[in-house]
Amino acid sequence: MQVIDSIRQILNGKGQQVWTISPEATVFEAIEKMAEKNIGALVVLDATKVLGIVSERDYTRKVILKGKSSKETQVREIMTNPVLTAGPDETVDACLRMMTQNRIRHLPILENDQLTGIISIGDLVNWIISAQRVAINQLQDYISGRYPG
Repeated sequence: MQVIDSIRQILNGKGQQVWTISPEATVFEAIEKMAEKNIGALVVLDATKVLGIVSERDYTRKVILKGKSSKETQVREIMTNPVLTAGPDETVDACLRMMTQNRIRHLPILENDQLTGIISIGDLVNWIISAQRVAINQLQDYISGRYPG
């Protein structure tokens, strides 16, 4: 596990389940689904085409703070669009850099223009922590003479 590992490796470990919502759905339905699935964002799909992403942040900034009704506002009105995406062969490092620079927490993964997964900043941080743990264990084994040579 390294920062040069591909996003495909993360998706293989965590699974490729992506929760989506229609642009015509209400914001209330989106928030309800996020709460039910215990997630912070939904990819907005029109059939199989990614139109955007809607997050808890979009809800707080574009509905609550503007005094709109979540039961009357459609997802298309508040979704982030265009949405940044990455391919499964991007590196952990490249995606972490993109997410940090753009201050986003969720990144849909597309392969041949088809949604194949989503990663969160937490997924990347967990991957890096695991990679560091492996490296530390290998160094400890090497120093103590237990490293296979």
